Amino acid sequence: MGNAIHDKKQQIEYLTNRLNLLLKVLDSLDPEEADVNDIDRLLEMLDDLQGKINQFKPDW
Repeated sequence: MGNAIHDKKQQIEYLTNRLNLLLKVLDSLDPEEADVNDIDRLLEMLDDLQGKINQFKPDW
């Protein structure tokens, strides 16, 4: 595992990178081929991102 991130700038960079990854995954999905597993994975990624935001919030 990586080191804990306590610096606000690093936290924002981390969240930005995670959001960019989510957007890339979303852009790569073919609407005609996407299935329930793809949607579940997107929801999992969103939940993970929300969890990190909640984790970082007290430091802000």
